[in-house]
Amino acid sequence: MPDATERTILITGATDGLGRALALELASAGHELILHGRSPDKGAALLAEIRQRTGNERIGYELADFSSLKDIGSLADRVLARHDRLHVLVNNAGIGAQPERQVSQDGHELTFQVNYLATYVLSCRLAPLLVASAPARIVNVSSAGQAPVDFDDVMLERDWSGVQAYCQSKLAQISLTVDLAEHLAGTGVTVNALHPATYMPTKMVTVHPQSTVEEGVRNTARLVTGRDGAETTGRYFERGRPARAGLQSYDPEARARLRALSRTLTGVPFPATPGHG
Repeated sequence: MPDATERTILITGATDGLGRALALELASAGHELILHGRSPDKGAALLAEIRQRTGNERIGYELADFSSLKDIGSLADRVLARHDRLHVLVNNAGIGAQPERQVSQDGHELTFQVNYLATYVLSCRLAPLLVASAPARIVNVSSAGQAPVDFDDVMLERDWSGVQAYCQSKLAQISLTVDLAEHLAGTGVTVNALHPATYMPTKMVTVHPQSTVEEGVRNTARLVTGRDGAETTGRYFERGRPARAGLQSYDPEARARLRALSRTLTGVPFPATPGHG
């Protein structure tokens, strides 16, 4: 991978919590950052703070609401149009377990769209640019909270549970991680997922914190810029160590079903890369 000052890194969900702290850490190291959020005011404040604290001017902000597939696609369009290289995609944006069922602007269960479908669209759309910029990485910020996707009721219309919605979206992210790692093997792009820390004090967490944001940043940065993320692919990490994820994420048939469903819901196919269809 290029020297630190030459890396271009996209972080989704960068205006709060782990994403914000990670952006400050990486900006301090001199990386070029593309930061995503859904609030213009928060974005402006974030850019001002990072520039003031780090002196790094190589930072941009992209606006997108992940409850809209059109917005997610437009974000990918802008990144592809404005940047001729991308070394790391950090899929960090997400929402926690919701108290009641909500739907996205596209009619999908909101947690599944924000946490998983956005990860799918951006990873697939930006994969060719990552391959062209290789060595490169995709890092999916997942969770130890995982549950199999119920393919008979993916949108949980019959049996709503905020915990199930969250946990199945996170296992879907890991399934995609394994799938993309296999698909991108030999291209110079690694794909990994992690549970960065347990109950960090962020706005997503409603229970007493058990970890610090700093711990989460340290573990995430290890995959973004460290040796683990360069030499390992298709793995799930709990904090700083490789771990075993939910069984469904290793099931080729289940992953194929999820891949087909994702294409149907988003209209985005798996990425075409050299040597792959």
